[in-house]
Amino acid sequence: MFSLPKFANPLPEQAFYLGQLWEKAAAKFPGTPVTLDQPLATFPDLGTNFSYASLADVVDDLAARLWAIGIRPTERVAVHKDDNFDIHLLACAVARVGAVPVMVSSALPGEIVAQLLARLDQPWLISDATKLTGPLDGVAVKELTHETVLSGTAEFGGLRRIADFTDVSRRPAVQLHATQPALITHTSGTTGVSKLMVHNARGLFHRLLPQQMIAWPIRKKETVALCMSFVHSRFFHSLGVFLNYGNPMVILNDPDPDKIAPIFVRHRPGLVETHPNNFIQWEDLADAPGAPLSSVRYYSSTFDAIHPRTIQRLLKASTRPRPLLVQLYGQSETGPISGAWYTEKSAEKNDGRDVGYVLPGFIKLRVVDESGHPVAKGKPGHLELRGRSTIMTYLGEHNRYLKNINEGWWRLGDMGYLGRFGKLHLIDREIDQIEAIDSSLEVEDVLMSRLEELLEAIIVIGPEGEPVPVICTRRDAPLDPERWARATADLPALAAPLHWPFNEVPRTSTWKVRRVEITKMLRENTAPTVGTAG
Repeated sequence: MFSLPKFANPLPEQAFYLGQLWEKAAAKFPGTPVTLDQPLATFPDLGTNFSYASLADVVDDLAARLWAIGIRPTERVAVHKDDNFDIHLLACAVARVGAVPVMVSSALPGEIVAQLLARLDQPWLISDATKLTGPLDGVAVKELTHETVLSGTAEFGGLRRIADFTDVSRRPAVQLHATQPALITHTSGTTGVSKLMVHNARGLFHRLLPQQMIAWPIRKKETVALCMSFVHSRFFHSLGVFLNYGNPMVILNDPDPDKIAPIFVRHRPGLVETHPNNFIQWEDLADAPGAPLSSVRYYSSTFDAIHPRTIQRLLKASTRPRPLLVQLYGQSETGPISGAWYTEKSAEKNDGRDVGYVLPGFIKLRVVDESGHPVAKGKPGHLELRGRSTIMTYLGEHNRYLKNINEGWWRLGDMGYLGRFGKLHLIDREIDQIEAIDSSLEVEDVLMSRLEELLEAIIVIGPEGEPVPVICTRRDAPLDPERWARATADLPALAAPLHWPFNEVPRTSTWKVRRVEITKMLRENTAPTVGTAG
């Protein structure tokens, strides 16, 4: 799966230009279908059934409207609105006029958005009435931005609406130099206020290339279903891969298994990708009516490590020959770092901390001690990386960016070790380490494997420094205390487990658990009052 093939289709040029993504795909595969699970917020009358060509036309149309509004090359344009696929199309349209799209998650609270807008130094803002009357109500949006324009169909405060700019002239795409800022995204914010990451088109290309090679076996053949954060750079790259190959697409916003099941039964995707914590929810689809996962030949997982139990259940639900789960471990600042693939049989042996082999020819990785000196192979330490896909800077926090660089090596913030032939094993995030436990992530995997009723198991630092398990169960069902006692008998001593509703666990836009926020909630006694599970 990871061998480097001889390409029949030409690879993209040495830069990944978002503004031309759909135009180039439409030139090769104009009629390939794209299906959405909800209409576009700005153009709801267009429905949910599109083609590469019709979506390229939407991007071109949006770009012409943005130019008519007054947006110009190199200007920063923050996109912060209710979740909808038009977030991606607006970003492509911003890039098409030569401006720099800044992707701001709809999940961020208003006070964090205000801080990001301040760092952007008077950007344009594309938002909607829902945000402006909700989380941004009380935020000094007018003072923090050059101008706010509205997506969607609702009016608000006399602001100009993109939908009202009709009969505007189409324009050719503006292409900036490959080393100029082309996209700004933000970190997940698991440890506090998100950082703004500046990407250029050349760095984005070097992220795209290994992913393009890995996906070679499914070119044109499979319908691809994506259910991912529209603001994350990974979403742009997933589209970059499959649009280049002409795969039919199903693009989803709502990860609720009850909503996903009928869509999968109807479209029968061959590849699906979502966040690891959504895959945990999708375990329920394994036995759902209509066998919604039966057609899946490939599962693609990024963003975070995925539990072995989840891998096994997903693969077992497929009726395709030799189904695989492909896992990429990476970081928002660097793109993919290592990769692995699992069959149902090999997943039984996976310990969950094994995240595959460092991508050869693309990434150099080393393990260092507290002083920054390399350690022997097999010894744990801090992970550092060299590659051509690393971001340019943290906008407004360049000194913070420089602190992560050690003689040209980028400090990932993860602890781990390198095994034979460059196989990478994760231990913990540096900030999440608990003195009484070698690896909280490993304990979580053990709990998930032993207690099939668990939807989530999170070990965090308690108010006194003790390891506190926060657990979530399917449908919030009670957990048998005797089963918990048996499952934890040979594990390091843990505090009494806290049983939380799955939907009340603080998460990022990619469904990563905000562990620092959970610790803060425990310290301030603001945790959900569902009670203890034991």
